[in-house]
Amino acid sequence: MNIEFLSTLAVITPDLPASRRLYLDALGLPLAGDEYLHSEQLAGCKSFGIWPLSQAAEACFGTPEWPTGWPVPQISIEFEVANATSVGLAIRELEQAGYEVLHAPRKEPWGQTVARLQSPEGAIIGISYIPLFHDQN
Repeated sequence: MNIEFLSTLAVITPDLPASRRLYLDALGLPLAGDEYLHSEQLAGCKSFGIWPLSQAAEACFGTPEWPTGWPVPQISIEFEVANATSVGLAIRELEQAGYEVLHAPRKEPWGQTVARLQSPEGAIIGISYIPLFHDQN
């Protein structure tokens, strides 16, 4: 597996208004969006976001409720690979190493190919390919 760079970091919030007050109002971060707040304008990170827990649950399990038996995540970290095919190869390596995948590689409507698992700390870990981020290098 060849991780090229850290592409996305997102806090996962159960309380979007409280997170909005901290990250937008108090810190003044240039975040946009209605529910999933994000910015591609912060130096050192391709994309920083605030991801509602219900959306994270939907992305990983197909339901807006985080299932019992899985640690409730507080953060999502996505690692970028060279191309969409590499997402599947990396996930297979992780499965062979004993990690349980939350969902298989899939292409999202905005062009990202991603598969996710959960770290021992409870973080959502994405193996990702976002074409736009490679065009920016």
